[in-house]
Amino acid sequence: MAHLIRHKIGNKLTNAANTVSNKSQAKVSGVFARLGFQAATDEEGLGFVDCDDLDFDYRQGMQMDIMQGDEEGGDMDGGDELMVGDSHYQRDGTGPPSSSSLKNTGACNELALEDKPKITTWDAGWNVTNAIQGMFVLGLPYAILHGGYLGLFLIIFAAVVCCYTGKILIACLYEENEDGILVRVRDSYVDIANACCQPRFPSLGGHIVNVAQIIELVMTCILYVVVSGNLMVNSFPNLPVSQKAWSVVATAALLPCAFLKSLKAVSKFSLLCTIAHFVINILVIAYCLSRARDWAWDKVKFYIDVKKFPISIGIIVFSYTSQIFLPSLEGNMQRPKEFHCMMDWTHIGACVLKGLFALVAYLTWADATKEVITDNLPSTIRAVVNLFLVAKALLSYPLPFFAAVEVLEKSFFQDGGRAIFPDCYGPGGRIKSWGLGLRCLLVVFTLIMAIFVPHFALLMGLTGSLTGAGLCFLLPALFHLKLMWRKLLWHHVFFDVAIFVIGGICSISGFIHSVEGLIEAFKYGVEE
Repeated sequence: MAHLIRHKIGNKLTNAANTVSNKSQAKVSGVFARLGFQAATDEEGLGFVDCDDLDFDYRQGMQMDIMQGDEEGGDMDGGDELMVGDSHYQRDGTGPPSSSSLKNTGACNELALEDKPKITTWDAGWNVTNAIQGMFVLGLPYAILHGGYLGLFLIIFAAVVCCYTGKILIACLYEENEDGILVRVRDSYVDIANACCQPRFPSLGGHIVNVAQIIELVMTCILYVVVSGNLMVNSFPNLPVSQKAWSVVATAALLPCAFLKSLKAVSKFSLLCTIAHFVINILVIAYCLSRARDWAWDKVKFYIDVKKFPISIGIIVFSYTSQIFLPSLEGNMQRPKEFHCMMDWTHIGACVLKGLFALVAYLTWADATKEVITDNLPSTIRAVVNLFLVAKALLSYPLPFFAAVEVLEKSFFQDGGRAIFPDCYGPGGRIKSWGLGLRCLLVVFTLIMAIFVPHFALLMGLTGSLTGAGLCFLLPALFHLKLMWRKLLWHHVFFDVAIFVIGGICSISGFIHSVEGLIEAFKYGVEE
C-alpha cells in the first residue's frame, strides 16, 4: 500500500514537472501569439511562427482555430507545394520544415499563399534591379563631372555598402529560438526600429522610419514624373507642349497604379522595366563608343568640386536605395534562403553597369555633361532613347508607389486598434471606393510636386542625402549593432561603426548643398 501511494505521488510530481516545462516552452514559442490564444506546445509554436505577413484578423483571433481545425482534419494534400518555399517566420538552414510543422501550418500557409502570392528569386531580383538600376543612372555621369575618379570609386563603394546593409537589415528580422533555429520575429523595417527603441520608446523608431520611408518613396515617384516630363519636352522640342503639360500626360497614364493589389503584378512591370533599361544602356553606350576617338581622358581627374560634389554623393547613394523594399521582398519570396545570393548578383551587376555607363558617358561629353545625360545626345537618337526612358519611368513608378501605399495603409488604416482612420478594405479584401480615391490623390500629389519642383538632379541629391543615406547606411548599421551586439565579431562592429560615421557625414553635407542648390535654382528661375 505504501509503495502504491509513493508511486502515485511520484507520478503526480512528474506530471507537474512536465506541465511546468511545457508551459515555459509555450511561453517562449508563444511570444508570437496574441493574448487570448491557448498556450502553444513546441511544435505548435514553431508552426505558428511560420505564418508571417498574414492580415491582422488572422493574427488577432482566427489563426489558432484554423490550425486546430487543420490538425483535426489532418489533410496533408498539397504538402509538396508547401515544401517548395521556405517558412515565412521560421528559416531552417538545414532543410524544409518537418512534417509536424507542415501539418500544423498547412491551412495557415495555404491562406497566406491565396491572399499574397509568393514571388520567385528571379522576381525579387527584377524588383531589386529595377530599384537600383532605375532612371537615376541617368544622373551618374553628372556625378563623375564633379567628382572625377573619386565619383567612380563611390559608385563601387556604395554598391558594396548597400549590399552589406541590405543583408544586415534582413538579419535583424530574425532571432534564434531555444533550439538555435533562426526564427523571423519581425515583419518590416518599422518592427526593427521599434525593437531597438524598446522599452522606453516602443513606437518612436517606427514613426521615424515610417516618415523616412514615405518621404523616400513619394520623392521617388515625384522624380519619375519629373524625368518623364523632362524627357518628353527634350524629345519633341518643336511641339507647343511644356514640361508641365507632359508631366500631366504621364500622370494620366499612371492612374491605373491605384488599382494594384499585390507585389506579383509589380514584379511583371519590373521585368519589362529592366528590359527597357538594357535597351537604353546599349543605345547610349553604342553611341559613346562610336565617338571613342574623341574621349576626353584628360578631363577625368582626382580633384573634386567641393560645392557640388556632396550633391553627387546624394545622387550615387540614391541610385542604390532598395532597403525599404527588402523586408517585404524577402518576406514574400518562395525561398528566402536565396536572398543573399540574389543581393550579391544584383549589386555586382549594378556596380559594373553603372560604372561603365557613367565613365563612358562622361568621357564622351566631358565638361558639357548635363544633369540628364540623354539631353547630350543628337536630336535624332535622343528622341528614340527618350521614348524608351519614358516607358521605363512609367514602368518603374508602380514599385515605389505600391510600397508607399502599403506603408500609409498599415500606419493609418490597418494598425489594429491604434489605427487613426477606419480600414480602407471591405469584406473579402476588396478596397473601398474612398480608399481607391486616396490612392488616386497620392498619384495627383506626385504630379503637383513635379510641376512645382522640376529639378531632377537637385531633387535626387536632396532625397539621397536626407532619407537615402539614413535608410541605407545609418539606420541598418545602428539597428544591427543594437540588436546583434552580443553575437557580432570585432570586424562586424568596425564595419557598422565606419558605415554609420561616413554615412552621417555624407548625409549632412549632401543635404546642405542640395538645399542651397534648390534655393539658387528658385532664386534665379533656373529650369530643367
